[in-house]
Amino acid sequence: TVLVKYPNNKSKPRVIGSIKNYILAPNNPEKAIEKMASKNTKVISLTITEGGYNINDSNGEFDISNPDIQWDLKHREQPKTVFGYLAAAFSKRMADGLQGCTVLSCDNIQTNGDVTRKVLLTFTKKYDSELASWIEENVTFPNSMVDRITPVTTSEDIEELKKDFQVEDNWPVVCESFKQWIIEDDFINDRPQWEKVGVQFVNNVEPYEKMKLRLLNAGHSLLGIVGSLFGHVTIDEAIRDPILEKMLREFFDEEVTPILGRIEGIDIGEYKESLIERFGNSSIKDKLTRICSESSAKLPKFLLPTIIEQINQDGPIEKGTAIIAAWFRYLELDGTTELGHTYQIKDDMYDQLQMKINESCGEDPALFLQIDEVFGDIGKSDRFVKQYLSVVNNLRNLGALQTIKNLVNI
Repeated sequence: TVLVKYPNNKSKPRVIGSIKNYILAPNNPEKAIEKMASKNTKVISLTITEGGYNINDSNGEFDISNPDIQWDLKHREQPKTVFGYLAAAFSKRMADGLQGCTVLSCDNIQTNGDVTRKVLLTFTKKYDSELASWIEENVTFPNSMVDRITPVTTSEDIEELKKDFQVEDNWPVVCESFKQWIIEDDFINDRPQWEKVGVQFVNNVEPYEKMKLRLLNAGHSLLGIVGSLFGHVTIDEAIRDPILEKMLREFFDEEVTPILGRIEGIDIGEYKESLIERFGNSSIKDKLTRICSESSAKLPKFLLPTIIEQINQDGPIEKGTAIIAAWFRYLELDGTTELGHTYQIKDDMYDQLQMKINESCGEDPALFLQIDEVFGDIGKSDRFVKQYLSVVNNLRNLGALQTIKNLVNI
């Protein structure tokens, strides 16, 4: 069941009727491979999370040494990873003389289709070089972007569905009413007419992806990190704070919008207003803990590129830099604000971050910027470092509330 939550506190459930069959692949790999290899299968979509692409964070390359990948190379009838399943299915299609199909990644990864193509070909070149050549000729990998805020399902959501709608579902999917799905029209073997239900097919998904990452995702980080320092718990609480709303709007208008350019079919002004409304949906109650989790992985993708582009063209960086400084303070306070509000830090790099925070606790918070896998070369910008140190100093001496009030002239 999809439980859609509207800004007016109304909920509307819908039991998904398009799911006609279900194969639990680990229990029946042969049946799953057979289904994927069927001539009637035209699109294989992937929703496997970022970790499912088996990319080594240190170099951005496919990790061929992964034990599950090694297993798939040796046990082709009983694969453990998506690559083993795809390779087995395409191998069967090739042997049967069938046409290829489209692999459609739906995961929140930039240029997700290009990434999928790269990692699958890396795997299949080790698996079967002839198959790799066949895939290059017979399979397409369109990039796509999906945008819908979907918080973690709670026990209250399950109870609401049962009590108010008499639907028993042990794991409904809760989401906002807004939805956007943009796909490059690069399908090799027919495709569903998804445009009839609102999908936007385009030649290049990157401008739309950039818009979403730089506005929605970076906006989430702004509200999450600074909102946590203010003592807020959920996104809707944070955006209802007039200081945070003003900071967000100024960040959007002054620092992000000028570098987005024109995006076909999108009114940027309307999109930004829709984001403010979506963030304020009190029915969603998206926790700031979730928003701030894994910020070490999110900020280099969602926020730093905007700051870097503005540095390169001598544009404004005050609000973006303040988010980085606030993250430093968020980590430095380690779960308790100056006013005694508590928050939970979830980050795979927590130990490494705290080690750098401890080094920075003295006179030089700029040491924090030396975490290369997070910040890259941005710490070499004197202008950025000066702005960052100024905000860190104010956060330490004036507190978060007064610092941000001064920043947005309230």
